[in-house]
Amino acid sequence: MLKIDGYKLKIVRNFERGQTLTDWLTSYHTFSFNTYYNPEMMNFRSLRVINEDYVEKGVGFPMHSHKDMEIITYVINGELAHKDSLGNGSVISTGEVQYMRAGSGISHSEFNNSQNKRVHFLQIWIMPNQKSLNPSYEQKFFAESDKKNSLKLIVSGDGRDDSIKISQDADLYLSKIDPGEKIVHIVKPGRSLWLQVINGSVEIDVVKELLFSAGDAVGVEGEINKLSFHTHKGAEVLLFDLG
Repeated sequence: MLKIDGYKLKIVRNFERGQTLTDWLTSYHTFSFNTYYNPEMMNFRSLRVINEDYVEKGVGFPMHSHKDMEIITYVINGELAHKDSLGNGSVISTGEVQYMRAGSGISHSEFNNSQNKRVHFLQIWIMPNQKSLNPSYEQKFFAESDKKNSLKLIVSGDGRDDSIKISQDADLYLSKIDPGEKIVHIVKPGRSLWLQVINGSVEIDVVKELLFSAGDAVGVEGEINKLSFHTHKGAEVLLFDLG
C-alpha cells in the first residue's frame, strides 16, 4: 500500500494476479479466489472478486450455486449462454452486462455460446448490504456512444440514470476512451475508488510515473476529491466508486 499526499493506493499489476489454467478455462484473479489465496487481496471495501475469464468454444461452467453475493458479468468479446434456477435462459453478447443477485440462494450455469471462438468476460462479485434477499436476474445493453470518452454508469445502489440497481452502495462506470482523451471523476467525501483496465493503457493523475495496462488495477482511499486519467493509445476501463 502506497501513501501519497493524504491518500492510500493499492496497485495490482496484471502479472501479480492469481491464475486458474485448465484445458477449457483461463482465469485471472485480482482478488483471492478459489485456490488463489492472498491475505492482502481479500477485498476492497465491498468489492470482493474481479475475475478475467477466457472460456474455450462450446464449454463452460456447469450448474453451481451462490449465496449472498451481487454478481455482475461484463462480456468483453463473444457470447455467454446463461441458465439459472429462476428459469432464466439467455445469451449475453459483447458489450452486455448481466446482474444476478444470489441472495438466499441461486444456481446457474455459464457456457460459451460459440462453437468457433472463445468468450472473454469479467465476473465481478460485490458483497451485499443485506443477506438472504430474494434472488433476481437482470441483463442490459449499454450503447457504445454512451461509453465513448465519458463514464457511463452501468450499476448503482439506487438505479439512477438507467443503471442496474444492486443491493450495495457501489457505483460502477464503464468507459471507452479515444487516444488523447482525458476522463475526470469527482469523488464525494468518504468514498473509495477502484480502477480496472480492460484494454489499452491509461495514465492516472495520482501516480503520474506509472502506466496502467490491460489487467492492471489501482485502488484509491483517503482524502481525494477527484480522479483523472488519460490515454495516448486508447483504453477501456471500469471504475468502481464505493461507499
